[in-house]
Parts: sequence; structure tokens; C-alpha cells
Amino acid sequence: MEPLPAPAPVHRRRRRATAAGVLVAVLLSGCGLRLETPPPAEPVPDSVEIVRRTAVSDALYVAEQAESAVQALDGRRARLTTELELVATQSREQAAELGGVYDSGLEPENSDGTPVASPSEAPPVVPQDVVDALVDASGRSRTAAGTTTDGPLARLLASVGAAQAVSAGRVVDYTDGQVPSPVAPVVPEPDPVAADAGAEDDDAEGDDGASDDGGASALSLLAAPSEEDPTPSPSVEEGVSSTVPDSDEPAVVPRGLTAADLRRLIESEDSAGYALRVRAARASGDTRERLAERAAAHTARGQAWALVAGTSRTDQDPRQVAYTVPREGKSAAVVRSVEESLATDYASLVGTTAPDTRAVLVDLLVESAVTLDAWGAEPVTFPGLPEQQDD
Repeated sequence: MEPLPAPAPVHRRRRRATAAGVLVAVLLSGCGLRLETPPPAEPVPDSVEIVRRTAVSDALYVAEQAESAVQALDGRRARLTTELELVATQSREQAAELGGVYDSGLEPENSDGTPVASPSEAPPVVPQDVVDALVDASGRSRTAAGTTTDGPLARLLASVGAAQAVSAGRVVDYTDGQVPSPVAPVVPEPDPVAADAGAEDDDAEGDDGASDDGGASALSLLAAPSEEDPTPSPSVEEGVSSTVPDSDEPAVVPRGLTAADLRRLIESEDSAGYALRVRAARASGDTRERLAERAAAHTARGQAWALVAGTSRTDQDPRQVAYTVPREGKSAAVVRSVEESLATDYASLVGTTAPDTRAVLVDLLVESAVTLDAWGAEPVTFPGLPEQQDD
């Protein structure tokens, strides 16, 4: 009689059951049923995104304030109403160009069920509230334009800040309030190290005249700072930036300016001064004084930029004895022409120079925009950005 086969060991059956359980778990995890996976969260914004969102929020707040002020006026004071409506329209266009309100696409978190208190009725918005909102927004936009690491965003913020400064001045004309007094931008003195380097090169040349590099030794020190030295030291003790009028921070030479950039600034400022001097000689009364004052400012800036470039009174100095000046048209049209050109130049350079050194360029853009308004130019949404004017 043959013996019966031995039964299968119990531990084999247990191993099969364990393997089946593991297989089921793997299949379930592949189907997305992992209960321990947290829900998607809002991404943490970086510094550039925070700057952008702040500017959008400011622009939308200005728009809401202006629209509320229009409602409070209820059809009264037609010219003021028109000005406020323009502020609201421009502010919403600026917010849109800045990228608008961020939307991650995620559903908002569920409320915890706590009842929301009814907001108390706010007092009606008056035009001075709009002025205050514009002044605050302009200050933040201009400061951010001088410090953000994103060049194109800096250019846009500088333009928006300039437009907000202009709008504040236009609205306050209809109120009993006031806006902060503008501070004239100061072109920084050249870096002493750059000046010394230029002087040494001139001595090395002997009697052969100026070098062919057009002050390149000085200009080389204006290149964008390296990663090891991102923040250059201030070059002068005086000359406070008007972008932050309450600070004692000295103006510095913008880093990243090229020889071509400086040459254009020298020529543009000097030719603007010449054109306005010619116009002043033909004018009289208050117009003559205003033209002469503006001409002197531009001529002085041309000289200041020539000193920064290290080309003043050298063979590479691009300034001319005389320039072509339009004989036709009114003086205001000539002022607007030169200021529009300068605003475009300064806005472009804001976008190409290094952060924390470009504040004077922002200030010069703002001043050109305010000057354009003072000489009868129509307000634009983006001063200094010609590509936006046709939109």
C-alpha cells in the first residue's frame, strides 16, 4: 500500500496570500487611490512675482477708488469726472499689462463655517482719496523698478509709476489737496576709481592724444556687476534719489551702461538743451523763463553724463556746437518732442541696467513724463514705452 502524499506546508499558502495582497496594493496605488497624497497647494511666489502682484493690486485699487469717486460725484463736476474715468481706465490697462491677478486654477479652501461679519458702510470716496492712492502706488512702483532683478518688469514698473505720478498731479488740480513736491533727479558723479583709471590711461598715452577706446577704461567699470559683487558701493556722498525722497541713500552710477548708451544720453540731453535755448531766445515772458530753465537742466545733464563716460572735452565727446532745430510749430511742441525722446531712452535703460543702481534713470523718466504733462501733452498709460502707444 502506497503512502498518502504529504499535505502542503501551511507557510506556502501564507506566502501566496501575502503576494496576492502586495499585488492588490500595487494595483490600487497605480489607480491613484493613495489616500496619503496631500492635495495640490498654491506655489510660493518668488520675489519678482511678489513685486508684480503688488503692482497689480495697487493699480486695481486705484481703479476702484477712481470708479467709486465717480459714483459719489453722481454726474457733478464733468471735467473732474472725465479725469477720474481716465485714471480708472488707465489703471485697469496697467494691471492687465502687468499680468493681471494671479490665478493658480486651484479651488479655494473650504470655509470653516465661521460666519463672516457684514462690512460696515464705508464713507464715500473723494478725489483726494484717489490722489493718495496714486501717490502711494507710484512710490511703490518706482522703488520696485529700481530694485527688481527682472529688467523688462523694471521698465514696465517705471513707466507705470511715471503715469501714476502724472495722474496724481492732474487730479489734485481739482481738489484742495496736494501731492509731494517733486525732487529734481541728480545725475551721479563718476566713480572716483573710474576717473582715476581714465586719468592714468591719458598719462600713458603721452602726447599722442586720446585713446581710440573713447574712455573704455572708465566705461568698463560701469558694466553689470558680477555675481560675486552684485551691489556696487555708492560713488558720491550727495545726490539723493527722488524715487525714495525720505531716504539718505546716495545716487549711484547705473551699472550696465554701455559706451553707446552713454553717447546717446550725452547727445540727447545736449541737443535738447540747445533746442530749448534757441526757442527761449525767440520767446518772451513766462514761456521764455520756463524754456531757459529747462534748457539749462538738459545741458547740465549732458555734461554730467559726459563726465560719467570719461569723454568730456576729448576727441570722443559726441556733443556738437549746434544742432538742427525745427523752426515751425510752437515751443510747447518742441518741448514735447525732446521730452518724449528722452523718456523713451531712460525707460529703455531702466530695463538693461543693474538693480539697485538704476534709480536715477527711473527718476529721469518720471520727470520727463511730468514735464510732458506740464507742456500740454495728452496723458498716456505707459510713458516712455512707444510700443504701447498704438494699442
